[in-house]
Amino acid sequence: MNHPLFFRFKLLAFSPQIYVTDADGHEVLYVKQKLFRLREKVEVHTNSTRQQLLCTIEADRIIDWSARYTFRDPSGRELGAVGRRGMRSLWSAHYDVFAPGSREPLFSIREENPLAKLLDGFLGELPIVGLLTSFLFHPRYLTSRTNGTPVMRLTKKPAFFEGRFQLEKLGEVSEGEELAVILSYLMMNLLERRRG
Repeated sequence: MNHPLFFRFKLLAFSPQIYVTDADGHEVLYVKQKLFRLREKVEVHTNSTRQQLLCTIEADRIIDWSARYTFRDPSGRELGAVGRRGMRSLWSAHYDVFAPGSREPLFSIREENPLAKLLDGFLGELPIVGLLTSFLFHPRYLTSRTNGTPVMRLTKKPAFFEGRFQLEKLGEVSEGEELAVILSYLMMNLLERRRG
């Protein structure tokens, strides 16, 4: 994929949707989350026409406390997984990214400045102030290998009436690893949006 990638979603949409475009402005991924499911299942398409399914992301349990979300291609083959660390994610978001079939994490996603997300979430709910917070607070999420080597960073960008994030590639990753990290960020975005 041609980096950086840009994630955007409408803040006032009934059903959460994420559009992902590359550096040239071409749509590369599209997610529309279905509401009112007991167990989370998200479909990821190659664009917003939803003609080609890339994969699904499905939770391993109904309650998402420390849930693991598995990525599968249309034939059911596992592409990887992401799991939120329950207690460690209360103050600062912390997720582990897993290779297909692995129990040991391959990458870790950590929120770099939890206070920025807290202020952005809290003040963003106020009518007039909410418009300004998107220009003041920019939460960032860093993906690193287990040895601490950074590979990608997701940063919130200023925007009116929508969420906008930029995903930068910081280090070398294989094509399969890159897809697993991008899918992890998509799921994390959906989950963290609910938390504020």
